[in-house]
Amino acid sequence: MAKKKQPKLHPNPTFDKSKMPSRHTTVGPERAPHRSYLYAMGLTDKQIAQPIVGVATCWNEAAPCNIALSRQAQAVKIGVDRGGGTPREFTTITVTDGIAMGHQGMKSSLASRDLIADSVELTMRGHCYDAMVTLAGCDKSLPGMMMSMLRLNVPSVFMYGGSILPGRFRGKDVTVVDVFEGVGMHAAGKFSDADLHELECAACPSAGSCGGQFTANTMACVSEAIGLALPGSAGAPAPYETRDQYAEASGEAAMNLLRLGIRPRGICSREAFENAATVVAATGGSTNAALHLPAMAHECGIKFDLHDVAKIFKKTPYIADLKPGGKYVAFDLFGVGGIPVVIKELLDNKLLHGDCLTATGKTLAENHKDVTFPDNQDVVYRVKNCITPTGGVVGLRGNLAPDGAIVKVAGMHRLVFTGPARCFDSEEAAFDAVVKGKFKDGEVIVIRYEGPKGGPGMREMLSTTAALYGLGVGEKVALITDGRFSGGTRGFCIGHVGPEAAVGGPIGLLKNGDMITIDAIKGKLSVDLSEKELKKRRKAWKPRKNGYTAGALWKYAQLVGPAVDGAVTHPGAKKESHVFADI
Repeated sequence: MAKKKQPKLHPNPTFDKSKMPSRHTTVGPERAPHRSYLYAMGLTDKQIAQPIVGVATCWNEAAPCNIALSRQAQAVKIGVDRGGGTPREFTTITVTDGIAMGHQGMKSSLASRDLIADSVELTMRGHCYDAMVTLAGCDKSLPGMMMSMLRLNVPSVFMYGGSILPGRFRGKDVTVVDVFEGVGMHAAGKFSDADLHELECAACPSAGSCGGQFTANTMACVSEAIGLALPGSAGAPAPYETRDQYAEASGEAAMNLLRLGIRPRGICSREAFENAATVVAATGGSTNAALHLPAMAHECGIKFDLHDVAKIFKKTPYIADLKPGGKYVAFDLFGVGGIPVVIKELLDNKLLHGDCLTATGKTLAENHKDVTFPDNQDVVYRVKNCITPTGGVVGLRGNLAPDGAIVKVAGMHRLVFTGPARCFDSEEAAFDAVVKGKFKDGEVIVIRYEGPKGGPGMREMLSTTAALYGLGVGEKVALITDGRFSGGTRGFCIGHVGPEAAVGGPIGLLKNGDMITIDAIKGKLSVDLSEKELKKRRKAWKPRKNGYTAGALWKYAQLVGPAVDGAVTHPGAKKESHVFADI
């Protein structure tokens, strides 16, 4: 009996499929069943023979941050196709902080970052895709997607979904943080029900992520500074169709990286992480970057912890006057030239490593050589005329935080604070006390058992901090927690205090009235207790149960490590036996 001829596939002369993951699903007679699935979706022989490219988004209808990602993904697919690849779109989850904030739902937020990375990894591994373009909108989805790129190490490009347009309320630009602060004003009797309703209806007028230099826009800046995104791609607001041009270009860029053999770990060197931290500091970015940069570095096998980030922050001038500490929103930064203007000014002052490779296949310096600094604007300052000579975020250490802690000082005038502790064992208890006025000026509000393990999930405390500002006491009290703060938080708010209370850290040993000193000039966080007294209290301390005995949050609590290392949930690249890209 004559041997049946296999259908002839059309090899792409530009790419060698014999070295790509998709050979396991598309090449040879034994893969006929696999190819039958691809034919079922309308793919041609030519498309099956091309590199298969994952286009991963966090599209959902949970929040405006993600609602435009599906549209942008279609444009990415056009770019992949134009570059000689076959795009395959898939989605993953997001937990949107603005909706999760202030209740038990926020425990899901940080855990979602690692689940996003895991789900993208499993999709790519299961289907053997050769390259990837990722799109993300809400806070944890940006680092989650970039972590997956670094973990898989296939040629990849990241693209931010874009910022929301600013809202207008009584003649002023507003963001969702103003609404959170409006809750405090309402509690203080300064806002009526009608006032608050008018504000909430005006604050978020379009698709896109929160408009200030909160976590989403901070990590968008990181994507360009670290080299995983195309220059300028993070700038245009989500509703602008010019984003689609960047999306197409990102698809083409992924194919170019595949052609050149450039992978994410070849881009994200230690110097690239230093560049990312520098841009966070220069823009007064979110303290969450001190969690996400170490977690991303962990995927590369690079040690870059909170203290490494803090060293960069300490020596970096603060030059972009962005909310919440400053005057402007992401839309204003886009209007004067976007993140490339910040990067160019830092490059010109030798504050960045210009020779780092990027997603264009060129260096950071080459990408920005033609950027000019805009005149007649006060969104971005020259380094020589910087807002402050050190960065907008400061690392702290001391007997209250042996592992470290972090505070955002952008826009603050008072950098040293001493006061008695008022302790709460959950965010809910603290928020209730704040809105009912059960605290005194000069106190240090302590919120504990909200760390990665203890929460579990390391909640953000924006509801509480915003309420303090709404009450008009944001500069009169300080707040420390083993949880996190939103990128939208302002005031003397110290997060990531470690070790966390749940593992017996000093924050769990505090009592009401203990005198706490926060010194953001010297980088100190201490309590006026002797080591002998701390040892005595530690001996009497007993672990607390968090109430999560099953499900995803139980699993997260078992796996998650300390905040100082990025609150990661697996051993990282240093322990891996193989990289997916090489299977």
